[in-house]
Amino acid sequence: MPRLQVLAIVASVAGIAVSIYLTVVHYAGFAPACPLSGPINCEVVLSSPYAVISGTSIPTSVAGIVWFAISALLWTRPFGQFHVGWAAIGLLAVIYLVFIEIVRLGAICLWCTVAHLLVLGILLIAVTMWNRVKE
Repeated sequence: MPRLQVLAIVASVAGIAVSIYLTVVHYAGFAPACPLSGPINCEVVLSSPYAVISGTSIPTSVAGIVWFAISALLWTRPFGQFHVGWAAIGLLAVIYLVFIEIVRLGAICLWCTVAHLLVLGILLIAVTMWNRVKE
């Protein structure tokens, strides 16, 4: 298995861990380990109406668990265009969530940012591997 593929699996597992932490924080009702004032404020982001899947009480971090778990499983398979597509779907979700954080809430959650960067990293790995396949 190529090293980049292993790195994508590691990033996916790290994303699962971050998403589980955010889910536990949501259900336990305690403040996350993050600054609670100013533009970096996890509490503002995680207590907003956007922190749950619309029309439910399920935190968006559960969607993160699912996305990263599928990503980890996918990266154990031979590389193909589906890897790039899945990573692109993740990036679209990240763009939406970052828009919500910055424009709607005026606050950034550090834990969410870690998950977003992991998605971006997975996308970069997928694009890099895709470019190598095309050569």
